[in-house]
Amino acid sequence: MHSWLNDTQSDTNVIGREPVYEDDSPLLDAYSQAIVSVAELVSPAVVKIDAYRRSSSSGSGFIFTPDGFIMTNSHVIHHAQKTVVSLSDGRQFSGELIGDDPDTDLAILRINAQDLTVTELGDSNRIKVGQLVVAIGNPFGFQCTVTTGVVSALGRSLRAKSGRLIDNVIQTDAALNPGNSGGPLVASSGKVIGVNSAAIIPGQGICFAVGINTAKFVSSQLLTYGKVRRSYLGIAGHSIVLQRRIVRYFNLDSASGVQIISVERNSPADRGGMLPGDIILALNGHRITGIDDLQRLLSDRIIGIRSTFKILRLIRILDISVILNEKPEAE
Repeated sequence: MHSWLNDTQSDTNVIGREPVYEDDSPLLDAYSQAIVSVAELVSPAVVKIDAYRRSSSSGSGFIFTPDGFIMTNSHVIHHAQKTVVSLSDGRQFSGELIGDDPDTDLAILRINAQDLTVTELGDSNRIKVGQLVVAIGNPFGFQCTVTTGVVSALGRSLRAKSGRLIDNVIQTDAALNPGNSGGPLVASSGKVIGVNSAAIIPGQGICFAVGINTAKFVSSQLLTYGKVRRSYLGIAGHSIVLQRRIVRYFNLDSASGVQIISVERNSPADRGGMLPGDIILALNGHRITGIDDLQRLLSDRIIGIRSTFKILRLIRILDISVILNEKPEAE
């Protein structure tokens, strides 16, 4: 006969029993299989790049078109007199520089080669924090080294060597070391979602990759023009915090802006009437809170187009009309 006592005794036995853990091997096997699949799919498209200047250095890259175009970091090949590209199958080719953009730390090389394995580019706007990622590269010259981790954060900003901020950078804990620069950051689908760029050396597992959507835009510009076209104002300036009384008096949306230190002669800013001491508050209605905002807004979309800058000059707010030139190439 079923009784309350029997139920109690049964529960007691269950509670007192040694805990039983489910077998994690299927989960571990799935994780391992995902890494193995990505490595097998993408590694043949990852290359080692040796750059020769006064001294030699090496980095990574990946082939993204069948006719031999390779994506890498600008700092890997910048100012190199010669580059040698080594494929995973042992073949070596001379690399031809197609374009270089230090402001986003991206560059494109090309090799004249046949039978190339090509990566598939993904969408960095669709990735999520916590998802599995795989980094493939050549740390310290060890070719096709695979490390794994997760997306630690999205929307980071990273300062390029040119001083400009790179936006929408992916933070990951997939280990990167010198030589990984320029290699692909890959999702479990096998699609490239970022270009590995930097690691904080004293830190543990704090690494960064330029989002592949940024890389797609930059590569299209480099393939078309050999550079990334940006508009040019012709000033030197710095971010400045405005006094509270000025913000209240003019009912400003922001308490900061960009103060002009100097104006280049015959530049768009000079022709538009900008003066040292002016504080730039907005461009075409977009608020400017600092020098990084101004740099972001000076894109190729407004080259040759009349643009309106909102300026604070002494105790007046002015609208200054400027036709922006294309930014000249850096030396």
